[in-house]
Amino acid sequence: LSDFTLPPGFSMSIFAQNVPDARVMVWGPKGVMFVSETSEGKVVALPDTNSDGKADEVRVVIENLDSPHGLAFKCQSEKLCDLYVAEKSALSVFSYDAETGNAVKTEKLLDLPGGIVGTHFTRTLLFLGSPDEDTLLISAGSSCNVCFEEDARRAKILFYHIRTRESGDYAKGLRNSVFLELHPVTGKVWATEMGRDGLGDDIPPDELNIIEKGKHYGWPICYGKNIHDTNFDKNTYIRNPCMEPMETPSLVDFPAHSAPLGLSFIPEEGWAEEYWHNALVAYHGSWNRSVPTGYKIVRVKLDERG
Repeated sequence: LSDFTLPPGFSMSIFAQNVPDARVMVWGPKGVMFVSETSEGKVVALPDTNSDGKADEVRVVIENLDSPHGLAFKCQSEKLCDLYVAEKSALSVFSYDAETGNAVKTEKLLDLPGGIVGTHFTRTLLFLGSPDEDTLLISAGSSCNVCFEEDARRAKILFYHIRTRESGDYAKGLRNSVFLELHPVTGKVWATEMGRDGLGDDIPPDELNIIEKGKHYGWPICYGKNIHDTNFDKNTYIRNPCMEPMETPSLVDFPAHSAPLGLSFIPEEGWAEEYWHNALVAYHGSWNRSVPTGYKIVRVKLDERG
């Protein structure tokens, strides 16, 4: 950990080792952390039964999956839960027994747009809050850097209702919103968003958005605060192509090519009041910038209403 720098008052330790390509982390029944190992095709559990801040083991729960990413639990009891897993091209549900630690596939629920590694193949899951707690959101990134999609399911956040089995579009114009989270006070959906490549070091910004049903967030013709991507789109003769309410601007702009991934809100418990409900965003970091940027966790200062 010598390569890490931390603010005063913070410390860092290793919770679990030998978890290759760990991507999505969720808390499951009995306070156990579950992690998708995307390139390994596995979902693993990391129990910490003695609460010492270190996982006791890395236990494989599901394997032989196709690039698993998103995970979401819906529990009927403390013992029995449904575990929803988003693979590259499918949403499936598994029956998970918290007593035995075993998961058995129940069924495939939905086909998702596939793709090769490198073309936004990860699929993220998030259940909405009450009264829509049976609605599962699924993010599906674009098939390209910038284009008009042929597959109508891409560059969107989709929804699937686990009771009615209805599915469709929740929000559009999102190039690659890899991580989703509910705001702890408002219950609104927030998402990190990666902007396009090929416009230089400093544009377009990556984004943090509040996702609302039915809205369009601009891609591929708009970015950031509703800035028109004239490099891609030359159509301006009908109207300003980037304006509300047709397109929704970003809430927060991040430096271009930071590649914001993980998103989490700081809780009240255990934190000084100045941190409450602030957002933490993990920057993957740039691969295509002359001076690299990113490779950090940043704090986005917010009031209690976001």
